[in-house]
Amino acid sequence: MKKLTIILAAACIMCGCQQKEQSFQYNVDKFYDLEILRYDVPEFDQLTLQQKSLVYCLSEAALWGRDILFDQNGRYNLRIRRACEALYESSSMQALKSSNPEEFAAFERYLKRVWFSNGIHHHYSEDKFLPEFSQEWFVNACTKAGVTYDESILPVMFDPAVMPKRMTAQDGVDLILGSAGNYYGEGVTQAEAEAWYAEHKDNSPEPMWIGLNSQLVKDENGQIAERVYKVGGLYGEALEHVVYWLKQALNYAENDAQRLAISKMIEFNETGDLHTFNEYCIAWVRDLDSRVDYVNGFTETYSDPLGITGTWESMVNFKDLAATKRTQLISENAQWFEDHSTTDPKYKKEEVKGVTAKVITAAILAGDCYPATPIGINLPNANWIRKEYGSKSVTIDNLMHAYNEAAKGNGFNEEFMIDDNIRAIYEQYGATCGDLHTDLHECVGHGSGKLMPGVTKDALKEHSSTIEEARADLFGLYYLADPKLVELGLLPNNEAYKAGYYQQMMNGLMTQLVRIEPGKDIEEAHMRNRQLIAAWVYDHAANKEVEIVERDGKHYLQINDYEGLRRLYGELLAEIQRITSEGDYPAAKAIVEKYAVKVDPVLHEEIRARYAKLNLAPYKGFVNPVYKVERNAAGEFTDVKLDFTEGYIEQHLRYSHDYSPLPSVN
Repeated sequence: MKKLTIILAAACIMCGCQQKEQSFQYNVDKFYDLEILRYDVPEFDQLTLQQKSLVYCLSEAALWGRDILFDQNGRYNLRIRRACEALYESSSMQALKSSNPEEFAAFERYLKRVWFSNGIHHHYSEDKFLPEFSQEWFVNACTKAGVTYDESILPVMFDPAVMPKRMTAQDGVDLILGSAGNYYGEGVTQAEAEAWYAEHKDNSPEPMWIGLNSQLVKDENGQIAERVYKVGGLYGEALEHVVYWLKQALNYAENDAQRLAISKMIEFNETGDLHTFNEYCIAWVRDLDSRVDYVNGFTETYSDPLGITGTWESMVNFKDLAATKRTQLISENAQWFEDHSTTDPKYKKEEVKGVTAKVITAAILAGDCYPATPIGINLPNANWIRKEYGSKSVTIDNLMHAYNEAAKGNGFNEEFMIDDNIRAIYEQYGATCGDLHTDLHECVGHGSGKLMPGVTKDALKEHSSTIEEARADLFGLYYLADPKLVELGLLPNNEAYKAGYYQQMMNGLMTQLVRIEPGKDIEEAHMRNRQLIAAWVYDHAANKEVEIVERDGKHYLQINDYEGLRRLYGELLAEIQRITSEGDYPAAKAIVEKYAVKVDPVLHEEIRARYAKLNLAPYKGFVNPVYKVERNAAGEFTDVKLDFTEGYIEQHLRYSHDYSPLPSVN
């Protein structure tokens, strides 16, 4: 009866969605390699007024961090964004548009791209994108419109040799000097930063994450100094507003555990104290009963070339009560997954603590979660907190639903999947496997394994993010084919997993190449992870478990032995866990450089050409709904309602007007 209840609940949800699909517009805009979507927020109307009010206040706290990410992504980004916005909104813009419509259209596309990437570098490839309008047109247009700007932005915008990479991962290059990201002050070298971090490292049993919320700069004496992100410090003007709205959120907290976590986040923003941040993480992990939840602050470290400083991000969400039954089953069996993995027993956790998992509905996206966003999150990142107190893992269901709805009938599967049989399996089970792999990745993958004594999270240096994502992906892939998932009712049969296996190998070896420019290496950590797994498996498929075959002049992935493929995933999982547990930097460097970086130029050209004919955008992001508060005569909230009519341009211009407190130079 328990399985039947879950199936019936899912069927009821799907019926409601099918009625909504007829009117809800998912597609908003499309330009360059980007598509803008809209996401629904189902069941928001069913929240209590207290919960709706909490979502609203947390959403306001989220949106006030927008300028921070722009500045972290590059010290010229705010100057460039504001100059472009001022020109776009100037009274003479219509005349400029009429006199030279091609230049104006190119300028508008550039501005939309800057908004999408939170700066002038591609959000995924890290390469600087150059304007398709001329510098001469831009200068003359600003002059005619009376727009003033810092002339130092011109070479940054137009010269391809100036700040070409937001973050470089190129071997042999100074990772800080070669990156445009603003995590370190001008002139700070990789060697100087690493020496400073080594000197200030916290080796206590409950270490603080030194450098998480600060920028390293050189003082007047040329010595390395720390500028801390806090109220009264770096980015203080924005954090004051974040704190204000977090304090408003306290009035609507659902329980004492949630109230404590929010209070600790407020204290951390006010003081910048990393011990307080640890207290916040522990309090946040322990808040298990609240339906409304959030991520807010300096979180993931992927964009720092040294993998230490966190970027600003926020996501406000609430629990999808029906779908969470799926992730609860996984988290309840976390110890079983840990015990039965292929990794060496000495690298396994003897006791898996506090793995809480849920499916959530995103209510607002901000910072590094906007417009492009993750589909799953596992936090906190500190290994000692995960070990002692556990972690929270989420799968973001309404965003995945939006992706799926927007992609229906786009021709991708017909072009790249090898035959009708594979397409039928994928169409039947692909979405289920995608959801389940994300659940396994976030719920048990990131939380699995342990570090050996003396090994720290940053031991793998610039390769830590790639290896960590590969570890979590492999954990999910290995168990996706396990009969345990059928036993738990998470998959309908022992054939369904093949959809997930085919998609991962096809994407890792072939189709993700559409995101790479000709002649470029792979640099983004998640893309490196996917190719590392697929290329390693392909290289080790001695019995041709996996092949790339040619048919009618096109290449396709062919899987000959799914059970053999699972064995290969298990072998690689064991090695990646060993590398992680032992902090084996040379091995991490070797496996990443051999399998994760280089691209076959001939296959690359073919895949891009085939994809181009489909006229699809390989990257997608979102516009947020607008939350509108209704108040009584006393100013008290009486309701919060959603508006889905705001467009992409309108939203970003509004955000720049309403949530932009930072100076242009910080």
